[in-house]
Amino acid sequence: QVQLVESGGGLVQAGGSLALSCAASGLTFSSYTMAWFRQAPGKGREFAAAISWLGGTTSYADSVKGRFTISRDSAKNTVYLQMAGLKPEDTAVYYCAAKSRSALSYAYWGQGTQVTVSS
Repeated sequence: QVQLVESGGGLVQAGGSLALSCAASGLTFSSYTMAWFRQAPGKGREFAAAISWLGGTTSYADSVKGRFTISRDSAKNTVYLQMAGLKPEDTAVYYCAAKSRSALSYAYWGQGTQVTVSS
């Protein structure tokens, strides 16, 4: 079955950096758009960043544009989220998600990894 396993979360001071990884298995990685979403305490899940199946196109939420970078390594079936200039409002559980080329929504989700930014 499809599994998405996130890692790399933790506690960091404001202004610091953190890198998240998401290892995918059970799917043809190069056929899936991969994305990161996040959910802050008491709030709904929101889109953070996405990368197309071949990695040629990326998109970002305005709130993270210029600070976060999404990338993928097809040889390792892994998607990354490099986060810099972190702010306390970036505190959230970060989820990895996968969407096939023909799908309208993300069908597969990881279990999430906690990112906490202290002020």
